[in-house]
Amino acid sequence: MLRDEEDAMGHLMWDHFQGQEVHEVVEREDGYIEATNGPAAYFAPYEDWAPHEQRAMAFARGRVLDIGVGAGRHGLHLQEQGLDVTGADISPRALRVAEERGLMKTVGAGVTQLSRRVGTFDTLMMMGNNFGLFTNPRRMRWLLRRFAGMTGDGARIIAETRDVYQTDVAEHLAYQASNRERGRMSGQIRIRVRYKRRATPWFDYLMVSREELEDLLEGSAWQVSEFVEPDGEVYVAVLEKR
Repeated sequence: MLRDEEDAMGHLMWDHFQGQEVHEVVEREDGYIEATNGPAAYFAPYEDWAPHEQRAMAFARGRVLDIGVGAGRHGLHLQEQGLDVTGADISPRALRVAEERGLMKTVGAGVTQLSRRVGTFDTLMMMGNNFGLFTNPRRMRWLLRRFAGMTGDGARIIAETRDVYQTDVAEHLAYQASNRERGRMSGQIRIRVRYKRRATPWFDYLMVSREELEDLLEGSAWQVSEFVEPDGEVYVAVLEKR
């Protein structure tokens, strides 16, 4: 779990929840800095979601583990639909926000700490670009094995990510080239989030094309069932257990 001085994400969510105007700053290791509209999006009601997010919810079923639950918008929507949802996050303050908003089950755990001890599930949800929590190819393969052990037959992973190749921004293209020169995937970015005086630790975040995703799944217990938003930069992959 993050220490309070590291919990930038949780504090910006909490302050937004309390009605304050907040700004999220994402800093990349090469010095690229971007202020995002993330805080408002984390609380957006279902009717304001992007169409691919709305369509993705239809694939959830049974017991759901919302990995990287944040402020809880996806988990809360599914809970309202009658599904049994548990939200997991590394941010104590984000979990408090999700609980205050009505999410009934939460667990304080990072993605690598999830196991059958948390429970067994029918759907693992990694929305909000949380496919990135796979971090790198090696950890992704390890996590896919772990996820197979904590899910039942026919289980699904619903994961949102971004095709980083669909950009013409010079700074992003240069960073992708630098990644490849270092033996990393183009979309394997190293970032941290800053809010006021707090900053998360630096962490790797993985974004992949559809072709790269299917390559990474080779030899695993998972296969692509469907791509939601098959041609867009941001898309959802629905993975099914073989």
